[in-house]
Amino acid sequence: MSVLDNFSTWKDFLANKIDQAKDHGMSNQSITNVAQHVGDYLSRHVEPENKEERVLQELWNAASEEEQRALASTMIKLVQNSKQ
Repeated sequence: MSVLDNFSTWKDFLANKIDQAKDHGMSNQSITNVAQHVGDYLSRHVEPENKEERVLQELWNAASEEEQRALASTMIKLVQNSKQ
């Protein structure tokens, strides 16, 4: 099973990776930059596995670069808040 198969699993996976990045000293800005690059890659090369991922892809594709950065930052907050 891929982490992309289930949105809840995907959020848990991302939260774990964000925690690891922070533990290694990455700043929030650096994490957001990486998230923006990952979002761009996923949007271009990975077919969404569920309805939540489809919505995220459609939002990403409709957004400007600045809006994509905001989406990446919001996704980081979403996964961090969901683990609390």
